[in-house]
Amino acid sequence: MPNVQTLQECLTTLPPDQVLAAAKNFFARRQGIYSAFLDREGPGFATFRGQGGEEIVIGVAAAQGGTRVTGSTYLFDMQVARFFATLPNGDETAIRSGETAAPTASQS
Repeated sequence: MPNVQTLQECLTTLPPDQVLAAAKNFFARRQGIYSAFLDREGPGFATFRGQGGEEIVIGVAAAQGGTRVTGSTYLFDMQVARFFATLPNGDETAIRSGETAAPTASQS
């Protein structure tokens, strides 16, 4: 089966550092197989690992009207969407969930 990566994006009124703090809190308090713990962090991003080694990446960048938040994961797409739903919405037209990138012919 080819690899498929899910990207999600939203705009929030929270500043970038508060978004990352909220992500650390949100993913650490999930129950059972849905918990993920901080793996790495730096200016503008945090990565998390689930029990099976699954990775979640949350990136933040200042944008007009707030902070653009991008989430990338292979298996935790529902949890990323739930995290985004907890953020104050910065723009009613912002993308609240993403598209699944289909593999190219060379990847299949």
